[in-house]
Amino acid sequence: MRISARVAVAVLSLAAVVVPCTAQATERPTAPPTPSSVTADTRPADVVRGGSPASTVDRVADFYGAYIDAVYDGTDRLPDQLRAHYLTRDLQRRLAGWEQANHADGVLRAQDVPRHWEVRNQGAGAGHVFSIVTLTWGSPQHPTYTRIAVRSDLRTKLISDIKQA
Repeated sequence: MRISARVAVAVLSLAAVVVPCTAQATERPTAPPTPSSVTADTRPADVVRGGSPASTVDRVADFYGAYIDAVYDGTDRLPDQLRAHYLTRDLQRRLAGWEQANHADGVLRAQDVPRHWEVRNQGAGAGHVFSIVTLTWGSPQHPTYTRIAVRSDLRTKLISDIKQA
């Protein structure tokens, strides 16, 4: 009986190791979500930002993120290059007039650089996509906000209008 007890202990010990390994090996890994299926609720917690070049709203977020970084960094030509890439020519012309009249940056609707930004989809219609950009100013203890209404052309994905919301 002593041998049987040793065999039983060995079998149980082996089962304790093999069963979890087998269970892990048979579990099917889940594929990461595709860009079109990723939403704020399904993004992994460590993803700070994400997006798709096919999404008009993501392009607005990309523009504002890059534009604010470029203005904050004090780069010379990059803000103008970003405008040329993301904005319609007509909007660029109208912003130049607004900036001359208001002595402020027409994209940010301000003279300073915000400390935070976020973009939300506000729907689509008549060939356009509408977004609201919220810019956060001031200290974390006393924030103030500016909301900007952004219209993008659905076909070209270019930003075609920026105005105070």
